[in-house]
Amino acid sequence: MPPERTDSAAAGELAQHLARRIRAAGPLTVDAFMSAVLTHPRHGYYVARQPFGRDGDFITSPEVSQMFGELLGVWCAHAWDVMGRPPLVRLAELGPGRGTLMSDLLRAAASQAGFRAAAKVHLVELSQTLAHAQRMALAGSGYDVTWHTSFAEVPEGPLLLVANELFDALPVRQFVRTVAGWRERLVDADDRGGFQFVVAAAPGPGFALLPPEVRDAPVGAVAEVSPGAIALVSNIAARVAKDGGAALIIDYGSGEFGARDTLQGVARHKPHPVLENPGIADICAHVDFAVLRRAAEESGAKVWGPVTQGAFLHQLGIGPRAARLSAKATSAQKAEIESALARLIGPEGMGGLFKVLCVAHPGHPAPAGFAP
Repeated sequence: MPPERTDSAAAGELAQHLARRIRAAGPLTVDAFMSAVLTHPRHGYYVARQPFGRDGDFITSPEVSQMFGELLGVWCAHAWDVMGRPPLVRLAELGPGRGTLMSDLLRAAASQAGFRAAAKVHLVELSQTLAHAQRMALAGSGYDVTWHTSFAEVPEGPLLLVANELFDALPVRQFVRTVAGWRERLVDADDRGGFQFVVAAAPGPGFALLPPEVRDAPVGAVAEVSPGAIALVSNIAARVAKDGGAALIIDYGSGEFGARDTLQGVARHKPHPVLENPGIADICAHVDFAVLRRAAEESGAKVWGPVTQGAFLHQLGIGPRAARLSAKATSAQKAEIESALARLIGPEGMGGLFKVLCVAHPGHPAPAGFAP
């Protein structure tokens, strides 16, 4: 179980650290604040906690049902097959959580003859707490598993990559359209020992990060951009364009360009004020898939999607898979399977909110799950 969220001492220390930074150098950009809250070496949200599952702050698709990871395993094994079955393939996951997705994925992918021998598993994880949980989950899997702290550490070679609910945690910069033009939103210390949003008094070079499609938004509009997300998807795209392979990015967000304010805090499955008690809650933002698609294409990759998670899983056969599980289940288990299926593919829930993007080598054929 994750540490109790009333750990006011840790939250206080992180708040003091942020306040000192602000006093020394002025208000922080939103991405600097977000980065410190999530990855501070001692008190960062993802460094010090296990936020996943019913006892945590949120539940991801792999935690909802084994079907999610199993279908991604089938997808990876099929992608490896259409790649020509290379004798070595780097199977990477970015932000592997508690190892649930990769555990289910590997079990399902092993049904493809030869895949277990070819796949070298690479997990990119910053948190030692989560890395320990991943080691426990994958113990005895029979695969060669290596841990890294950045994607750049994953060795070269044909690549199959999965990033589920990783890009939403990459820090964003925010800009506000004022009567005087676009100004960056910043985080300043207030006179009560907390933090508040302010707007920069003058324009800055960060404005150049905004996509042209949003620059004519009306006064009062807020636009977001994640330099880290753009850099990461560009590096992934360049890697698969050079070495071959494909990557799946699965997250909640929009496939259309637009100005929007999606920054949010989440604690114990409920909204939490973004600036309150830093380190106690997750801070995330919706993923701009339109920007990711453009960046990946500019880096030489072929891109499919985004499609909704519901459509993707439906095409991969989640319905028949649920039926097979139900055939051997008790009445209570059947109800759980039906509930999980509805949650994963329902248009009003994860099935509609979450999107799936595939970034692949230019010669890679149309991947499973992306047919019209």
